[in-house]
Amino acid sequence: MEKYGKYNIAIGFLTMGLFMLYGFLLIYLRDFAPGKEEWINNYSVGKHFESRLAHVHGNLFAFVNIVIGYLLLHFKEKLAHTKTISWLALVGLLMPLGILAEVYFGAPPIFVLIGAISLTVSVTWLGISFLKL
Repeated sequence: MEKYGKYNIAIGFLTMGLFMLYGFLLIYLRDFAPGKEEWINNYSVGKHFESRLAHVHGNLFAFVNIVIGYLLLHFKEKLAHTKTISWLALVGLLMPLGILAEVYFGAPPIFVLIGAISLTVSVTWLGISFLKL
């Protein structure tokens, strides 16, 4: 039997590390980069707001994947549909990545929606599974 949840933990930590590094970039842009005054003036609108939104949600969704992964591994004999719950949580990481794709590449918001819906379904499904224990 494959250990569903292991990849949620590993990818969750790796994703968290990447979004933490992205946070350092945001700090640099706000405090040290040439033209930082313009960045500060536009801090709560447009791409600046979206960038911060991606940073926060990237770390949150990474942490949620770590927790889901741990729970799936710990309760694997008692829970059903662990593979589906695991994959839905991982696909949920498309939400913050989709925000960054919008900001930097002009991608459509479909990835944001797919990720948000996927993680919501995963978390809800896992909650219902625990109620049934």
